This record gives sequence, C-alpha cells and structure tokens, in this order.
Amino acid sequence: MKAGPIAVDEAEVEITAIRAQGAGGQNVNKVSSAIHLRFDVAASSLPDEVKARLLGRADRRMSDDGVVVIKAQRHRSQELNRRDALARLNELVARAAEVPMARKPTRPTKASRERRLEGKSVRGQIKAGRAKVVE
Repeated sequence: MKAGPIAVDEAEVEITAIRAQGAGGQNVNKVSSAIHLRFDVAASSLPDEVKARLLGRADRRMSDDGVVVIKAQRHRSQELNRRDALARLNELVARAAEVPMARKPTRPTKASRERRLEGKSVRGQIKAGRAKVVE
C-alpha cells in the first residue's frame, strides 16, 4: 500500500512578508506583497530518509545550514504569493520523497569488447603507417 504525498506542516515554516522587487509602481513601493519562506529541514517532522535526500540535493534554495529559502513574488497579492511559496516547498519535498531507482551495474558484452579491441588495432595500424621509413 502506497502512502499519500508528504506535506509540510505550516507550523514548521517561517513566513515573512517583504517588498517585491522590479517594476510595479506605487504598489511595489508601498505594499509588502512578496513572501520570504524559510524551512529548517533538520528540525522538521519529515521522515529521516526524506530529510537526507533533501539535504543531499544540490539546490540553490538550500542554505549551508540546511534551511530551504523560497522567495515568492509572482503575484500582486500577498496571499497568492504565500500559497505559491508553500506549493513550491511542498513540490520540493514531494520530489525528495520519491525513492530513486537503484542502479544495477552492467558489464559490456563480449561482442562490444571485441569491437573495441578491433577498433584499437585498426587505429594502431593507421598510426604505425605514419612513422618515418628507416632504410
């Protein structure tokens, strides 16, 4: 039986309203509509395997001390940006919750080894033909 998707508890998320960057006129200058979300992975209630995969990810949103930082400023509304930031965090956690397939080591076939050696000998003969002729 497969468990449901892992969702982040909103009590573990620190959300701060900040002013958005870029064009937007007076609205940008006066209203703090962008959202700055911080989520400490190590201190969260996520399963240990998910924490390990999340911390092991090479992601620019992850700080050196294991805190996910997401800045949402796509919308003019603070509430829409808040939902967007939480959705992006949940998507990141859901991707980390997926167990990667284990790699099965394989060996080259006998025919491929023979083709490789044949190619090497042909190449060696070509190079040998370039040598100076000693009389």
